[in-house]
Amino acid sequence: MFARSTTIQAHPSFIDAGIKHIRDTVMPALAELEGCAGLSLLVDHDSGRCIATSSWMDEESLRRSEGPVLQLRDEAAKVFGGTTTVERWDIAVLHRDHHSGHGACVRAVWLKLEPGRMDHAIDVYKMVSMPAMEDLEGFCSASLMVDHAAGRAVSSVTFDSHEAMDNNRELAQEIRAAAVREMGGEILEVCEFELAIAHLHVPEMA
Repeated sequence: MFARSTTIQAHPSFIDAGIKHIRDTVMPALAELEGCAGLSLLVDHDSGRCIATSSWMDEESLRRSEGPVLQLRDEAAKVFGGTTTVERWDIAVLHRDHHSGHGACVRAVWLKLEPGRMDHAIDVYKMVSMPAMEDLEGFCSASLMVDHAAGRAVSSVTFDSHEAMDNNRELAQEIRAAAVREMGGEILEVCEFELAIAHLHVPEMA
């Protein structure tokens, strides 16, 4: 499966209106596009950074949607009062312990990896990171999306609450550091978000 993520650097005071627009306008429009498998939205009210990610059943569906999604993206940027950047990914791993509920949060980690070692990095995530993360307080689910050509990846781990994410931060850092050493990669960025919309219908891929 494949994904397109749109990062919106929004005006913080417009984020609530943006969430409503994504839920009421963008999601129904995406549902009409062949091959779309849902959408999620992460928001950081303090920084204004928001990330909308749509999932697609195959690469052809992702390509065919580019035109319609461009218009949706431009409209959303106006509602959020911000600018957008777009990235496209292969969904390499998804494991769900249970579905998230109201108040769920996400810790996202962007990684730089050697393109030739991407398969090794995916295996490390599945066999080393995932079992350790499942034991973290409040764990809901985890995913790894990769860009083979660019040698980049992003891990997203969802927790039941901000409190749980706060409580497991130190242990998560230890797990992350050990995995990255084994992968031979580099951590580019770690950010924490509110999970405002969770409607990605991606099957188990662990």
